Amino acid sequence: MGRPNVVVEVSSAEREQLESIARSRSLPHSLVRRAQIVLMSADRVSNGIIAQPPNATHWSVRSVAKETRISKSTVARYFALFGVQPHRSKSFKLSTDPFFVEKVRDVVGLYLNPPDKALVLCVDEKSQIQALERTQPVLPIGLGYLEGVTHDYYRHGTTTLFAALNVLDGSVISQCRQRHRHQEFIGFLNHLDQQVPADLAVHLIADNYATHKHPRVKAWLTRHARFHMHYTPTYASWLNQVERWFGLITQQAIRRGSFRSVRDLVRAIDHFVTHYNASSRPFIWTATADSILNKLQRLCKVINGTPY
Repeated sequence: MGRPNVVVEVSSAEREQLESIARSRSLPHSLVRRAQIVLMSADRVSNGIIAQPPNATHWSVRSVAKETRISKSTVARYFALFGVQPHRSKSFKLSTDPFFVEKVRDVVGLYLNPPDKALVLCVDEKSQIQALERTQPVLPIGLGYLEGVTHDYYRHGTTTLFAALNVLDGSVISQCRQRHRHQEFIGFLNHLDQQVPADLAVHLIADNYATHKHPRVKAWLTRHARFHMHYTPTYASWLNQVERWFGLITQQAIRRGSFRSVRDLVRAIDHFVTHYNASSRPFIWTATADSILNKLQRLCKVINGTPY
C-alpha cells in the first residue's frame, strides 16, 4: 500500500518528450530519473513500486546519492528540507472491533468526565516478568563512561504483576502472582474489593484478554454489583492508562535490574510501587473521543485513500 498516487496526466507530445529524456544517455541522471518517475506515475504505477529500492527495504543518504549521482551532503540537505527520514519508522495497528467508536467514547468519557461517588481504575497484568541475574556485577555510571552490564544472565523464574491505576490521583494498587489465569485475576478483583471504600462504585477499564471475560469473572462481577467493567476496543490497549505505568516500572525498576530470585524481583516491584504512590500524580488525559476518531480517519486516508 502507501500514500495514494497523485493523478498525473500527460499529453501525447509531453509523453514523447519524456520518453526521449528517459532513454537519454547524455542528459543528467537526475533528470532522466525524474522523467522515468513521471512516466510511471502517468501509467498508474503505484508509489510503492516506484519508490522500491532494488536491494534494500528503504533508502539511505548513500543509496540515494549513488542512484542519483548527487553528493551525500546534498541528499542529506534535501532530506532535512522536506522532512524525509527513511531510516525511521513507527508502528501502528488499526482496530477491527465492530464497536470501536462506542468503546472509545465510553472509555474516554470515563477519563474526561468520571462519574460521581465512583472510582475509575485502569486494570491489566504484566505477565512473564523475568527475574534475571547478571553473571557479573553491574559497573556503575561514571564521568566519561556509561553503566556497564553483561549481556548474559541467569534465569530464576517469572512473576506476573497485576495493577490497577487510579485515574483520579495516579496511585496504583498492585499484586504479584505466579500465573495470570482467571483464578489469579479474580483474586486481584477480591484484593481491589478490599482496598476500595465500600461506598464507592468501581469502574474497571480492561482490554479484551480472555482472562478478563472468563465466565467465572463475569459471575464474580454479577455478585459484586458495584463493579462495572469497560473493555477497550480490540487492538487498542493504548487507551488503557495503566499501560503507560507499566512502561515506567519497566524502565525504572525492572529492565536494568539484576535479581537473584523471583522473591527479590517481587520485593523490588513492591518497593517501586510504595515509593511511586508516595508522590503519585495522575496522567493528564486531554484527547477527546472526536479527536481520536478524526486522527484515525486521517491515518486511514493516508493508508488507502478511504475514510475509516
